[in-house]
Amino acid sequence: VQLQASGGGVVQAGGSLSLSCRASGFIFTADTWAWFRQAPGKERELVASITPTFHTFHADSLRGRFAISRDNDMATLYLGMTDLKPDDTAVYYCTNLGDDWGQGTQVTVSS
Repeated sequence: VQLQASGGGVVQAGGSLSLSCRASGFIFTADTWAWFRQAPGKERELVASITPTFHTFHADSLRGRFAISRDNDMATLYLGMTDLKPDDTAVYYCTNLGDDWGQGTQVTVSS
């Protein structure tokens, strides 16, 4: 099983990024998937999740700026991020909320 996250990078405040997480070896459609993030010196926190029936949850502080989605045919999870702020700087991880986590992709927002 493998989770390949991509799409991170360096962006100025106010900019946008789109993250992807390609899953292989999973029954992708059966799971709830989520994005977490971890900033330096901070706990890992839930960003958003999406169920097999496409119900979504977004952290209160991120709702309206971040949007989680999934493409079951491509077995891929996405996170659209807009109006990025320096506080969004973190490593972003995808997971099926079990033992499987991607390697993370770094997002750096400069002021």
